[in-house]
Amino acid sequence: MQWLKESTITGTTRLNRLRWFGCVQRREENLIPKKVLCMNLGTTSFRGRPRNRWQDEVREDGRIVGGEGWQTKVHNREERKKLLRTARNRHILHMAME
Repeated sequence: MQWLKESTITGTTRLNRLRWFGCVQRREENLIPKKVLCMNLGTTSFRGRPRNRWQDEVREDGRIVGGEGWQTKVHNREERKKLLRTARNRHILHMAME
């Protein structure tokens, strides 16, 4: 049964993050979730390696699932559903992060 892959917490979280991102992207510009998503907090940097931002994680997950043109697909509801369904069925996002 090695071919049967169980969904992991990480993979489920990554799929839900992409699902939420697609919903917010299709919303109007003046709504709060869209404003917060596009907000840039001019904070100071800490020492060491910079932490991954939420947008960086979404961008990487989207690239894994849909290739280079994934951001245009999230604006179309049916394309977004197909993209997420493919990722879930093929367990694309359930691989370990490096």
